[in-house]
Parts: sequence; structure tokens; C-alpha cells
Amino acid sequence: MIARSVVKSYIRTFAPAHQEPALTASPDHFSFTKLLVVDLEKNAAFYRDVFRLQETTRIRAEVGGRGLEEILFNPTGEGAATFVLLRFDDATTPSSSELILGFHSTDVDALAARATAAGGTLTRETKDYPHLGVRVAFIADPEGHQIEVVQQVA
Repeated sequence: MIARSVVKSYIRTFAPAHQEPALTASPDHFSFTKLLVVDLEKNAAFYRDVFRLQETTRIRAEVGGRGLEEILFNPTGEGAATFVLLRFDDATTPSSSELILGFHSTDVDALAARATAAGGTLTRETKDYPHLGVRVAFIADPEGHQIEVVQQVA
């Protein structure tokens, strides 16, 4: 079950104050994100160095006749989803337009500095949204996957 505090924090970040939907327990819930990459090791180092994710396991498998390798990382908080990097053996070109990852941070600027030091790119400077009580930056990992980083300031 998703921790109510994590969901409420997300809702407060992105929903107007007058719109806090009721939370209901569900046996089906979002559990993980798999990001498809070409260079598994380079990206694993990036996400470990920038977001301080901790690798838990590696899996070698086959899906639909395609060999693959995955790295699973620990969830970053109670009730948080698992982040997975996945590389298909036959993939040769990165695909970076399929999603935007979202991370919360207590210091967007420090995280952006870690990202550029680890081979990422700041794709949009940090912008303040005082009416939402947040600061937001966009960075790209070494293969160009977009990452939105949100810092609560109020």
C-alpha cells in the first residue's frame, strides 16, 4: 500500500490547495518504473551518483524473444516505487522521449550540480513557483532521458 504521507506530499506539490482528493486503499497500485537504456553501467553510475539510489539486484532474462538485463534500485522512501534500469541486448540507440522521471529533492541546486558532474545536462534552469511553494529544474541523464526535480520550499 502506498504511504498516505508520500501521496499527500505529492498532491500538495502539484494540486491546488482546494483540491485534495480522498485517498483510498487499493490492492492495485503503481509499483515501479523501468527506464530503457543502451549503456546500463553508465546510467547505473549516473543514478547512483546523482540520486543516491542503491542497487539491490540484477536480473538477466528474456521477454518476447529479446534478451535483457535489469538493475533494480531500492525505493527512496516509505511507499515509494522501485526504479529499474533495463537494457535489451539488441538495443543500439537510446530512446529518450518516452517519459519524464520525477524526483523530489531537499536541494534542487545541489542535485543539478551532481547531475552535471556525473555526465548529465541541465535542460532547464531552476525556476521558482511561489504560488505552488516549489522550485523545479529539469535535467537529462547521459542518454537524454528527461528528469523533473521538485523541491518544496513552503
